[in-house]
Amino acid sequence: MKKLTIWAILFVMCVSLVGPVYGALNEPPEGFKALFNGKDLSGWKGLVEDPKARAKMSKDELAAKQAKADDDMRAHWQVEDGALVFDGKGHSLCTAKDYGDFEMLVDWKIEEGGDSGIYLRGSPQVQIWDTARVSSGAQVGSGGLYNNQKNPSKPLKVADKPVGEWNSFRIKMHGDRVTVRLNGVLVVDNVVMENYWERDKPIYPNGQIELQSHGSKLYFRNIFIREIKNELTEQEKADGFKPLFDSNDLTGWQGNTKGYVVKDGMIIVEPKLGGGNLYTAKEYGDFVMRFEFKLTPGANNGLGIRTPLTGDAAYVGMELQILDNTSPQYATLQPYQYHGSIYGVVPAKRGFLKAGTPWDSDDWTYGGWNYQEVIARGKKITVKLNGQTIVDADISEENIAKDVLEKHPGLKREKGYIGFCGHGDKLAFRNLRIKELD
Repeated sequence: MKKLTIWAILFVMCVSLVGPVYGALNEPPEGFKALFNGKDLSGWKGLVEDPKARAKMSKDELAAKQAKADDDMRAHWQVEDGALVFDGKGHSLCTAKDYGDFEMLVDWKIEEGGDSGIYLRGSPQVQIWDTARVSSGAQVGSGGLYNNQKNPSKPLKVADKPVGEWNSFRIKMHGDRVTVRLNGVLVVDNVVMENYWERDKPIYPNGQIELQSHGSKLYFRNIFIREIKNELTEQEKADGFKPLFDSNDLTGWQGNTKGYVVKDGMIIVEPKLGGGNLYTAKEYGDFVMRFEFKLTPGANNGLGIRTPLTGDAAYVGMELQILDNTSPQYATLQPYQYHGSIYGVVPAKRGFLKAGTPWDSDDWTYGGWNYQEVIARGKKITVKLNGQTIVDADISEENIAKDVLEKHPGLKREKGYIGFCGHGDKLAFRNLRIKELD
């Protein structure tokens, strides 16, 4: 009995000193990948302004600013004894890669008066601070979504360890909702995270993770991540959504299953393996469909809805354009040919599409995913791209010109298959889900 007690005391002391037991320091648990290798700053970059500002920069301008930010990063972030250490004089540290839905583990430690946070998809933040900073409201504890205004911003409980000791976060971000456990205690329970940079828009669908600096010395280690691919959020489950793709194979799909390849949780269009369309095995009438897509430069595809299995979906059904119309080759398109348009029928608003990037570039791996939602309810067709409504159309016969209706008889269809319409270009899809409407 005494031996058991001694071992128990030693175990508790060990956990208190080093945090949760993952195995060796900075080695990820099963199912996770290490964001920090414990040796250097590989996989990290310096902070360049904010997401809204970065989106407006040219590629050359961003590259120049990134080089300067990386120099600043190396001056103020160092690796000491297997931990990332910030000297309190520079700027935030950012992942080189962008993330959408994920689960993250990270240990952190602050000194007296410390203030920091974890930015999710480039947006602030899961709060970290010294609870003794009562004048700043820190007595509520760490872990809260500090910058929320409409949704809860404070943690449910105070679970911080004393200043100078290691704390551990387990952060899950799925859709726009965030759950946080601090030292094993639930402090944020599936709360909507708001877009700090653009309050009128939902949180960005993907972005970098940042270790925020606020002028105080900081320590981070055991930084691990698990990307969540093709899993429904709890809200989507409650709302009746179902996955259209399980990330493993093309079960539930038919048609050109050779030219559409499953890899790393994506459906990748590989034109060299064969052309043609990929259709759902099931027909759909009224529905809400959500998916993400990523383009190569000039890539052309389409989303066929309420279409039969034969014929051109743009005419025998409806085809919603999927197109990198930022490419110079599309400078003279008709309005109804741009991305999101009901092809040949209703033009989409422009200016919200993330341009295509070369398949073999870092940009392909790190960012550039577009998020789209399609709502088909009777004769009402709505398309939302990256949080913006780009099509909101009534395709009733009285609203469509007679000659257009004659060319597009599929507008009259009430039900059909959903399909990706290949046009010989490489691109990828992921996170496909659907909700059938009564």
